[in-house]
Order: sequence, then structure tokens, then C-alpha cells
Amino acid sequence: MLALTPLDPDAPEARRWLEDELSKPEYQNAKPTAFDLAMQAVRDWFAELFNGAGGVPAPVVTLIVVLAVAAIVLVAFLVFGVPRLRRRRHAAVPLFDDGDLRGLAELRRAAELAAANGDWPLAIEERFRALVRNTVDRDLVQVHPGTTAHAFAAAAAAPFPAHERELVAVAAEFDGVRYLGGQGSAAGYERLRALEGELAATRPAGAPEASGSPAEAEAIG
Repeated sequence: MLALTPLDPDAPEARRWLEDELSKPEYQNAKPTAFDLAMQAVRDWFAELFNGAGGVPAPVVTLIVVLAVAAIVLVAFLVFGVPRLRRRRHAAVPLFDDGDLRGLAELRRAAELAAANGDWPLAIEERFRALVRNTVDRDLVQVHPGTTAHAFAAAAAAPFPAHERELVAVAAEFDGVRYLGGQGSAAGYERLRALEGELAATRPAGAPEASGSPAEAEAIG
């Protein structure tokens, strides 16, 4: 004979039913988190403060609220850390007309590898790209699709006026090996490597901390 569940359970049975029901996932997922409970406690505290502030002078209430907010902000800083105020880095800008998006470290490695293999045209080309990448990443010069090496050199001479002659010379070296079939040389590569490293460590003219507005390197031809 089928046993029927009693409809009028005693106290222990009713407690067990309630515990079984509340243990189901849908009830557990609906439980407030620790953060929810903390925020609710803060809201309740503020509500009680204002409800019971009838006899408290308004400046005192305002001071209490300001101190409370300051304490909350301090706790947030201790828990989550100070927010970064630095400007986000820009997305990589393509160099010249071939959409080169490689970073500075990768371009330097490629140049050194080519130099180690005695491939001076490639080494010079990659090192010049590293020079451009470093200058662009520092927001000293802006390049666009079609920007030429000589246009870059002219723009880079604004933040680095003392190196204008060297910039023009290495731009001509780059054009020679990339477009004119030049073979380059170890001396030419070393000159470019030294200039790239020197400019990387040089503070741009007229910019004690930041570079200001970047110079435009317009496309030519």
C-alpha cells in the first residue's frame, strides 16, 4: 500500500522540509554575496544616520558623510589599488607603405640577426624601422601610409634638431638598400645602430617630461 506524506508534519519534519527546499540550487544562487551584504549595511547605516539626524546640526551630518565616503574610498584603494592615471598606449601604427606592425624589440632583434648573418641591406632596413618605431611610440612623430624615410627624417629633426644631419643620412641609407639595390655595409649599419640607440636615450627638445604634440611626417610622392 502506498504511503502518503503527512500534510501536517511535526516541528522537526517541517524544519527538515524547509532545509531541503532552501538547499536547492535556485535558492543558493539567489543568496546575496558578501559585497551585496556590505553595500546593504552601508545603505542602512546612511539611512539610519539621516533618519536620526533631526537634532544634529547639518554641518555635523555633512562632515560625518564626507568622512564616511573618504573611508570607503580609502578602503577601495587598499583593496583594488590606486587606479592607473597614465595614458593608455596607442595601438601599433603601421610603418611606411607595407603595414609593418612589429614592435621595437622585435625590429631590433631582426636587425641584429641580419647583421650577424652579414645581410647588411636587411640589417639597415630593420634598424631604421626600429628608429622610426621608437620615435612614433614616444609620440614624437606621426607617420601615415605612404610616409617616406626622408619625410620621417624631416619630422624627427623637430624633436632632435642636433641630429638632423644624421637623420637625413640614415634615411638616404635606408632608401638606398630598400629601393635602389644598395648593398649597405657594416659601417653603415653601425652608424644607424648608434643613432637609434642615442635617440632612444635622448630627451626631445622642448619637452622636459612629455613630448607635446607630435610632428607630422607627411607622405611625399
